[in-house]
Amino acid sequence: MNKTKKSKINPLVLATLITGGIALLCTPLANTQNYHLVSYILLFVVSILSTFLGTGPVLLASALSAILWNFFFIPPHYTFHIEKTEDILIFSLFFIIALVNGILTTRVRNQEKLVRDRESRTNALFQLTKELSKASGIEAVQKVAIREIRNHFNIESFFILQDGDNILKSSGRLQKEKQLKTEVVNVAEWVFKKGQKAGAFTKHPMGIEYTIYPLPGIRVTTGVIAIKQESGFAGDQESYWDTFLVLISNALEREFLGEMAQRVRFLDESDRLYKTLFNSISHELRIPVATIMGASDSMLNSSKSENMQAALCNEIFTASLRLNRLIENLLNISRLESGHISPRLDWCDLNDLVNKVADDLKDELKPFTLKINVPDDMPLVKIDFGLMEQVLYNLLINSTQYAPPTSDILLSVNYTNGTLVVEVEDNGPGFPENELKSAFNKFYRVDKHRTGGLGLGLSIAKGFVEAHDGTIAVKNRKSRGAKFTIQIPSEKSEINNLQERDYE
Repeated sequence: MNKTKKSKINPLVLATLITGGIALLCTPLANTQNYHLVSYILLFVVSILSTFLGTGPVLLASALSAILWNFFFIPPHYTFHIEKTEDILIFSLFFIIALVNGILTTRVRNQEKLVRDRESRTNALFQLTKELSKASGIEAVQKVAIREIRNHFNIESFFILQDGDNILKSSGRLQKEKQLKTEVVNVAEWVFKKGQKAGAFTKHPMGIEYTIYPLPGIRVTTGVIAIKQESGFAGDQESYWDTFLVLISNALEREFLGEMAQRVRFLDESDRLYKTLFNSISHELRIPVATIMGASDSMLNSSKSENMQAALCNEIFTASLRLNRLIENLLNISRLESGHISPRLDWCDLNDLVNKVADDLKDELKPFTLKINVPDDMPLVKIDFGLMEQVLYNLLINSTQYAPPTSDILLSVNYTNGTLVVEVEDNGPGFPENELKSAFNKFYRVDKHRTGGLGLGLSIAKGFVEAHDGTIAVKNRKSRGAKFTIQIPSEKSEINNLQERDYE
């Protein structure tokens, strides 16, 4: 595609052509008594030219208009001699007024242009500040900065940021497809360490085509910015650019420090969770391990009766179940955090599910009265039997740990408006009102000084329910104890639909 270049007319030539053309149009007035009118016309033309031409062309137009008026219009014509004293005075005043008017008008125009430029730059800086304040994250700040630099300076920019250890990365965090040459990266590292600009159009050219500026903040230098331009900044443009960089540097520093603070909080939280998990596991493992060791030692070092050996074996088995439960909870929480939970939905009979869980927990439930409420017309629902078994298991275990012996534990199941509803209620102490929101957090326990698990059961139950696109909630009962409510969307099987049609 061929592009035609528009050649601009030289302002001096333009001023000469316009002044000469107006003088030529006024030639009919040369031989009349109205030749003074030509001076006003030429003075008006000079005023008009001063509104869009510079000082040089305006001075040329002023001098040329005075010469043309003298030579062609003031008698005697075609000579620079002036006979009348009043014409000499008028000519002098015309020349002075033309010069002063042209110069003053040009200055006013320049001042107006300067004010407009300043207003435009102030508005651009305000817009940049506004956009940067709304940007969240280093990548978002970079996007805003690159866009605004392109809009106001018509140049492309490229950020090279440090990785948090005062070491620059070889490619930007936003423009990952951009690959810089080794010499550019070396200059960028020099700029980052020295805090001075380098590259093209600086006193440290270093043989590269980019101009690289540091991005210093109040507390930390986040990196450098590289730009490629045809000519360097000069005058107000340079101070305008420096102000742009200050605003961008401050925004990057804000997000950079925010990331560092978040990283520190994450490390602190990880360390806290590690200590909590380590202490909990140590505490929870000590009891069943001690039980197994004691019972095994008794069986090995003494001849006990068959009843005593059976009792010791039962203790070992119970302690082994407790160890297995701890290990399963740890594995389940690991699966939840890794996102590897994918429920295998199938038609299930809730009576089978409830009876299976109750049978698995028959020893733990002996001191309590478990009341199960499943409607006779309870339909088959589509759930993952294994995951829901673990959910009910954890909820009932939680009730046995906090409810007083001989109290009732209620397990209710219902199906309403396409939703499976499961409720577990106990007569325990319930939850402190200000801690209800934390009930499903990992390692949360109401009484941290008593044994009975790692505080993972409810968190696992919540994860398994949400894997079914369901919800689980807890609230304190009005009388005493806690009430857990599970709601899982599920369709009914065709068998139930056929039965309903038959009844109709």
